[in-house]
Amino acid sequence: MGTAAALAVYALAVAWCAPALLTRLTARGIGAWLGLVTWLAAMASTLVSAALALVFLIRTVRAGWPELTLAVCREVAGNACTPVIYRSALYEFGLAAVLFVASVTALAAAWRYGRKVQRSHRHTAEHGRAVRIVGRELPGTGAVVLEDSRPAAYCAAGTIVLTRGAIDVLDDAQLATVLAHERAHLSGHHHLIVVGVRGLAAAFPGVPLFGRGLGEVMRLSEMSADDAAVRVGDGRRAVLAAALVAIATGTAVPGESLLPRGALAAAAYAVQARVERMLRAPSRSRGLACVTLMAVATLALALLPAALTTLTP
Repeated sequence: MGTAAALAVYALAVAWCAPALLTRLTARGIGAWLGLVTWLAAMASTLVSAALALVFLIRTVRAGWPELTLAVCREVAGNACTPVIYRSALYEFGLAAVLFVASVTALAAAWRYGRKVQRSHRHTAEHGRAVRIVGRELPGTGAVVLEDSRPAAYCAAGTIVLTRGAIDVLDDAQLATVLAHERAHLSGHHHLIVVGVRGLAAAFPGVPLFGRGLGEVMRLSEMSADDAAVRVGDGRRAVLAAALVAIATGTAVPGESLLPRGALAAAAYAVQARVERMLRAPSRSRGLACVTLMAVATLALALLPAALTTLTP
């Protein structure tokens, strides 16, 4: 019983307390791919701990109901727990109700998760089929172009989609960098990660780790793809920054120009953060410290559930 309680407390602590710490740690997007891994590790650690707590609780119930009622009573009341309390019908009914609610909650969360993921996959697949039907292929890129004046570039069902508006505001170098960015999304399976986290946010509404985590995972996925894009060929950070501003504002921006602060006024927050990140690289010492902290946090999140399962009596 002690193991189940320890795992449950740990899962709640990570779900409610970790988001504030992780947000500060990954705010600047330093080591974006590792920041993404750290957020996913926190989510996985929480889910595994909660599942293990439920498993240990069910095992305790199967081992013997009287022992369970005594164990719970002593966990809560300590030496004040007497047979008059833990053998009473009211106490046993309350404990049974708690177990029933926990099981139903877990099943409901699993059902909401499955429904959200299924709907997302179906919507993406339908959009991908429609794009391939009405769009035309951009020679030599594998991307599909839609005749839409609004600038946009994204992935749908394994296909890179560009609009005519995006092509009109991007020069050749910027277009190549944007395509590299979208290919990084596909190779990193970022769409599957985002769909999975969106399902968790729907399955556990109100839980900060999944609610706030969805936005952070989306932001870090974009930044991770940005990093991959500037590593390809002649990709340069200023070129990608200019491409982001051009798509966000619908106005062509020369790839080698200096971007004034006012140029970002019409961009969304995520775009502004990504552009500033491209143009203002952190110092080596700060980057190393941040990456080290994220690596330590990821390792701790991965090992703590197993440690609690092994060490808790």
